[in-house]
Amino acid sequence: MNQTKPVVAAFDFDGTITTRDTFVPFLTRAFGRVRVGLAFASLAGEAMKVVLKRSDRDRFKARIIGRLFPGQSVPSLRRFGDAHACAVEALFRPAALERIAWHRSRGHRLVMVSASLDLYLEPVAARLGFDDLLCTKPAGGPLLFDGGMDGANCRGPEKVRRLRGLLGDLTQYELHAYGDSAGDREMLEVADVPHYRPFE
Repeated sequence: MNQTKPVVAAFDFDGTITTRDTFVPFLTRAFGRVRVGLAFASLAGEAMKVVLKRSDRDRFKARIIGRLFPGQSVPSLRRFGDAHACAVEALFRPAALERIAWHRSRGHRLVMVSASLDLYLEPVAARLGFDDLLCTKPAGGPLLFDGGMDGANCRGPEKVRRLRGLLGDLTQYELHAYGDSAGDREMLEVADVPHYRPFE
């Protein structure tokens, strides 16, 4: 590796830093099990299309957000996000935390790149010492969400697009990438040092 290049370490969150998904548990915390269950039930046909590969997870996620978020209080959901950020600490993989600390101790730039929501990832990323957060954001004004998304779901090719938007030419960095799923494939492919499911 060219040691004259600055090092960037890009980490996926769900399944990489944590042991499992955190998005649906956040929805349950914020909206209640019954309401979330009804929202998913109303989109059962769309979910089946995803399973059959006639639709994609990005569209399904946008529709779930479109069902649950319109008219919801931004400050209230941010409070739920803060509570969820504390709760997910129990899901952190010790080996992932050690690796994050290793990069930080060497002055490497830490970037969290996740399809999960900024509502709880912002406090999580701050606590873990990340320099940057690239993630999915529900759209809205200062007081109410409108049910849309602020940009695309941060998954697959979007992860690479966001990294380039943040850093510019990725070849100017020594990029270490950490991921665990098909949604991380493109990010791992552009990395100089890819790590697939390294903490399991």
